[in-house]
Amino acid sequence: MVRPSAGPGRAGLRAEGAVRSGAGAVPRAGVLRAPSRADPGLPCAGGAMTPPRKGDLSAEEKDLLAVIATGNTEEAGRLLGNKNVRVNCLDEHGMTPLMHAAYKGKVDMCRLLLRHGADVNCNEHEHGYTALMFAGLSGQHDCVTVINNFFPRERLDYYTKPQGLDKEPKLPVKLAGPLHKIITTTNMHPVKIVLLVKENPLLAEVEALQKCYRVLDLICEKCMKQKDMNEVLAMKMHYISCIFQKCITFLKEREDKLDGFIKSLLKGRDKDGFPVYQEKLIRESIRKFPYCEATLLQQLVRSIAPVEIGSDPTAFSVLTQAITGQVGFVDAEFCTTCGGKGADKRCSVCKMVMYCDQNCQKIHWFTHKKVCKTLKEIHEKQELEAAKEKRKQEKKQKKDEMQLVEGSSTSEQQSDPGPDPTKEVDPNHPTDGTEEPEFTKEMEALALQPESPLESETALDDVDLQKIQDSEE
Repeated sequence: MVRPSAGPGRAGLRAEGAVRSGAGAVPRAGVLRAPSRADPGLPCAGGAMTPPRKGDLSAEEKDLLAVIATGNTEEAGRLLGNKNVRVNCLDEHGMTPLMHAAYKGKVDMCRLLLRHGADVNCNEHEHGYTALMFAGLSGQHDCVTVINNFFPRERLDYYTKPQGLDKEPKLPVKLAGPLHKIITTTNMHPVKIVLLVKENPLLAEVEALQKCYRVLDLICEKCMKQKDMNEVLAMKMHYISCIFQKCITFLKEREDKLDGFIKSLLKGRDKDGFPVYQEKLIRESIRKFPYCEATLLQQLVRSIAPVEIGSDPTAFSVLTQAITGQVGFVDAEFCTTCGGKGADKRCSVCKMVMYCDQNCQKIHWFTHKKVCKTLKEIHEKQELEAAKEKRKQEKKQKKDEMQLVEGSSTSEQQSDPGPDPTKEVDPNHPTDGTEEPEFTKEMEALALQPESPLESETALDDVDLQKIQDSEE
């Protein structure tokens, strides 16, 4: 699972221990309860509707399972609006539509089903698996994150009604939807949260944010004091509350309001562009968590405190791993501005930073332009080194191939049959026809030379003397 500071860094394993140890170790989805409203497929108080049975599917429910496999959310939304479709219906193996979506990695489909009241705790499967288990077993990390961050809308709607002696609800009904969207987001980057606040005029007011952060504090307290303590959800509520309180400060004191807050979060230091203010804000929010005995808080502090500002792991990467369950070793690109996963747009100059879209690039340009030239030089240097290393590897590969060919030819020569070692060979009379003894060469040289005059005359004199002797006889 090298990426910008927005993405989960190498804090994965350390922060993972924070989730798995202590009171916060209960499965995040496991502490959640099914929606309190009467849900199709769940028994009502009067017992009029029976629980779903395995394989008891209507034609529309069969169509829903088929649509989930294709990932068509529009058609799935239409089918879920049909009165004959139960969101928690079971197929012949005991799998709900949410289990099918989680197993197949359909993230948007999981969100849609959860919005329609899908039960994350259902374990009617023949082996007792839940939707979270299906997502984890099939390696669908995004689906795991969505299910881990599931928060029933009904828990938020509780605060939209006057309770006890209250004359007014703690949360206006009009704010419940926008706040629920922020609570269930899987991107915990502070810039992303501020952008979600800014895009909704109902939220981007001091009074509205004050009511929202107070409700978040109440949810945080309830998570820590309930029987099944949920430290992870409590930390998430506290973190979002801290971001809201900073938004209020900028709305009150700054003319540029939330735009000024975003710029403060993104402004990088001169030498490397690291967003120091953002790092300090996240560390401060963790430090302000009111329940000091929480195991998760202690683990986060141990992971972050020894790290110098500007080094890895960043406070955001550690917090993201603890809250959302995103694993650090997942290979993905993250937006430098908002931390969105799957960023695919690069700066056209330096080719080093990633963005979701042009809007994120425009927001970040005021600080990126200071280091863009430096990053470009670093990128060019890295490309040269990569090209040099590639050529080196190619040369090494060619050399290895040549050695392999030479080795094979040598082995072939060695495999040819030689002289019989059992027979004795006279070194002065080699049997190999390719070699000749030295005296043969000398004799050939003498044979090619003309006879000397003295030797020719002597031979003629001997012939004449022999003829004279024969005639006398």
